[in-house]
Amino acid sequence: MSITAIIITALAIGIIVGGILVIKKSAHKFNLTAEQLADIKKRNKELEKEEKDQE
Repeated sequence: MSITAIIITALAIGIIVGGILVIKKSAHKFNLTAEQLADIKKRNKELEKEEKDQE
């Protein structure tokens, strides 16, 4: 393998690993209140009911 191929391979691996680390660092957990969680569950139940009625 030539030097150019090694450099390109190392650069590609570095870009991929760097991208993964940036995504990991910028990701954060959602802190939902009990009210927001209840609203989400209610909305999901309504959507499931609508889908069931359409079938």
